[in-house]
Formats: sequence, C-alpha cells, structure tokens
Amino acid sequence: MPAVKSGWVFVFGVAALLILALGAYGAVMAVRSAASPVESLSESVATQVAQLLRPTPTIRPDPVAIVREVRALARLETIQYTVERVIIAETGQGAFGFLFGDRLLLVAHGTVIAGVDLSRLQPRDIEFDDLGRVYVRLPEAEVFVAALDNDKSYVYDRDTGLLTRGNVQLEAEARRAAEAAIRDTALEDGILEQARVNAESYLYGLLRSLGFTDVVFRSSGAQPLPTRTLTPIPFASPTP
Repeated sequence: MPAVKSGWVFVFGVAALLILALGAYGAVMAVRSAASPVESLSESVATQVAQLLRPTPTIRPDPVAIVREVRALARLETIQYTVERVIIAETGQGAFGFLFGDRLLLVAHGTVIAGVDLSRLQPRDIEFDDLGRVYVRLPEAEVFVAALDNDKSYVYDRDTGLLTRGNVQLEAEARRAAEAAIRDTALEDGILEQARVNAESYLYGLLRSLGFTDVVFRSSGAQPLPTRTLTPIPFASPTP
C-alpha cells in the first residue's frame, strides 16, 4: 500500500506541475496580448513624429501648360559623355565663418551629348565629281546637351554657421557651376573631335550604301572644287 500511495503522489505532483506550467503560459500570453496595443500605439506615435520632423513634400504640377516655341531639328548626335564632378560651394568663409558661413559639397552626375547639326549644311557643301565621288563639308561639331542627372546628383554634406540658416540659392548656384564644369571636362577630353570622327564614319557608310563610289570629307575652311559635276550618280544595284 505505501508503494501505491507513492505512485499516486507522483502522478498528482506531475499533474500539478502541468497545471502550473499551463497557467504560467496563459499569463504570459495574456500580458503579451495586453501589451500589443501599447506597442502598436508607440510605433504609430513614432511614425507621426517622424513625419512631422521630416515631412514628405507634396508636388502638384499646375495643369496649365504654355508651349513657347516649336522648332524643327536635324541634329546628328554622335557621342555621349557621362561625367561625375565634386563641386564645393561656399559663402561667408572668413574669420566668422563658424557663425555666418555656409558651405556645401555637391556630387554632380551629368551627361554631355555632342554631334553635328545637319540643318547647317548648304548646297555648296556637297559636291560630286565625274568618278562618282562625293565631297562633303560638314559643319563644326558642337555640344548639344550638357545637363545634370538630378536622380544621381546629390548634396553630400552641408555646414552652416551657428547664426545663419544658410543661403537658399547656394545649391542652385552649385548646380549651375556643376553643369559648366561637366561641359568643360568633356571639351578638355576631346568630345568635339570624337563627335566629328563619329559623324564622318556614320555618313560615310550611309552615302556608300546609296551608291557613291567614295566619300571625301573636307574641312569647313576648304575651298570649293574648281568644277562641279551635277549629273546624277546612278545608284549601285543591290548585290544578289
């Protein structure tokens, strides 16, 4: 009988432990359930505070658009440069710069496109000879576009004095300077010469495909040919 009693005591003890464990688990879950609304409320308040401190700008374009000018273009774009420059713009950097100074560092990412404006070609700039050769005097290569990529350009750092809120026009001036610097970089690297070479290469293949036996490019300052043959040159028959 003592052994049987000991067995029942053990069973009741295990059952009591299970009941206590289940009760503790239920209490923990109840506490967590009660704390969830508080945590959600705290996150919501934190989000609203962040929106107040760093509001998202609302942009609404005016529905009225005015087209000022429409112009036909005949530009042959032959090369594009992608340039990145670092621009430092500053003002008030003197003995009291720590009070009234303003300084920013702009990482500028831009594009420069160059080519030849074919609308400037004149009839006298294209000549033929009796052998079916064509002589072309192309206009000077020029830069068509030198602009910043606003999606990739950004202000890396800005430091304003203790007693100033900064120059509101400083970033705009830095961006204008960046466009000029990007253009100058491309010019120094020889973008115009490469644009001319690319234009000649493209037009050479195009004119040869039209049936001319040869294409000769002349400089813009070259004198006209002594005589010109205006007889139409027959197109070459396609190769079977």
